[in-house]
Amino acid sequence: MKILVVTKVLQHADGVADTITLDETARHRRRTTMISDNGVEFLLDIPQARLLRHGECLLLEDGRLIEVVAAPEKLLGVRGKNARHLLALTWQIGNRHLAAQIFDTHLLIRYDPVIAKMLEGLGAILEQLDAPFDPERGAYQHSSDPSHDDGHHHNG
Repeated sequence: MKILVVTKVLQHADGVADTITLDETARHRRRTTMISDNGVEFLLDIPQARLLRHGECLLLEDGRLIEVVAAPEKLLGVRGKNARHLLALTWQIGNRHLAAQIFDTHLLIRYDPVIAKMLEGLGAILEQLDAPFDPERGAYQHSSDPSHDDGHHHNG
C-alpha cells in the first residue's frame, strides 16, 4: 500500500477528516512519517522545516484534511509586577533563546526548574500549568513557504 503524502499546509479548512495531536517539538518538522489520531499514516514532505500551528490543516494527496492539534505540555506562566517588569522578564527569556508564547499580560514558556528559579529571583509571578504551547515564530521564519497556503494571493 502506497503511503499518502502531505505537501501543503493550510491555515484552516472545512471538512476535516481526522486530527493529529502533537506537542510543540513534534510539530516542528519538514519531512517525516506521521500517524493521525485515528491511524492514518502519511509522509509530511514540505519544502522547509516549520512549526505546524494548532488549527492548521495538512492536505493529504487524496484530498482529505488532517487538523493539527497542539497537545498540552508542562508550561510556566510568567507575569510581571507591571508592563515594564514583564518586558524586562521577556528580555531575560529571549536572551536565553527560549521559545515563548507572548500575550498582553503574560508569557508562556516550557517548564524548566532552573529558569523558574531565575525568574523568581527577578520577582516574576509564576504559575505551572499544562496547556498547548504555540510559541512566537522566529525572526527568520516567514510565510514564503510555498507549502503554506493562507488563502491569500499576493502580486508583485
